[in-house]
Amino acid sequence: MDPQKLKDAYQQLQHLDDRLTHKVRPRPGGALVRPTPEILEVQLRDLATFTIELKEIVQGLFVAIASAPSAKPPEG
Repeated sequence: MDPQKLKDAYQQLQHLDDRLTHKVRPRPGGALVRPTPEILEVQLRDLATFTIELKEIVQGLFVAIASAPSAKPPEG
């Protein structure tokens, strides 16, 4: 396992969470009014972005788990 790639994937996941989770999380109790087509389009775009980025992060995790540790540059 490559710990650096694992760390990078975790940081990407945290960044995705900070940017978009609040936009795609269902609201408690549901909506009180019907959204307009424009609002639905924005929400669908946010959900699509979240889904695609999450897929890329999961792929990165698989690569990190399957990879050998990267060679560290010599210290000194």
